[in-house]
Amino acid sequence: MWPVCKKEFRQFFSSLTGYIAIVVFLLLNGLFLFVFPDTNILDFGYATLDKFFELAPWILLLLIPAITMRSFADEFKGGTFEILQTKPLSRWQVVGGKYFGSLLVVLIALLPTLIYIFTILQLSETGSIDTGAIMGSYIGLIFLVGAFVAIGICCSSFTNNAVVAFIVSAFMCFILYSGFNAISRIPALQAGADYYVEMAGIDFHYRSVSRGVVDSRDIIYFLSIIGFFLVFTGRNLLKR
Repeated sequence: MWPVCKKEFRQFFSSLTGYIAIVVFLLLNGLFLFVFPDTNILDFGYATLDKFFELAPWILLLLIPAITMRSFADEFKGGTFEILQTKPLSRWQVVGGKYFGSLLVVLIALLPTLIYIFTILQLSETGSIDTGAIMGSYIGLIFLVGAFVAIGICCSSFTNNAVVAFIVSAFMCFILYSGFNAISRIPALQAGADYYVEMAGIDFHYRSVSRGVVDSRDIIYFLSIIGFFLVFTGRNLLKR
């Protein structure tokens, strides 16, 4: 699994595409948090990173499909998937290597955002911030990233066209992140079913973990989403 992971990681940074994707992610975060008036945390008046954790999922919703879209699509298109099958690797090692390689790239993209904590700390009048809430939010963000990467890998395994994989992956991430929340607001579901519909979406559990309370139900949910899409990817590769 490690050779596949290492290959995936190196392949992403072998061209300017990988660097551009990460720079755009950080640039968008910086513009939204420190420049644009409606989301500017400098004008918010409180030493908090809530705005970042509200905006990050939407930016990641586009960044992660851009990272994962070539995982299997390029292998199918270039005919290298057949070569990969001749290696002494099981199907699950290939899927796991692709998954962890892409996950590592996204986590590296998130690392520079830790400087926001230091920035807010310096701007705080009291010299302190709610570290527990911030740590909980980062844990939630990591689980969110894990789920989005699994969805992206799965979508890439269905086609040899990277652009199609990107579009389908972004759409699936959007539906699973905010689709259930939108459906739960339908008046016909306000009698009590709205809570259970909303609970099926990623946004519900992401916000729950971001409060700083790590509930086992939220962890199980994220692990189930990741496991489901990785298993689905493995079964799809078996058909090929």
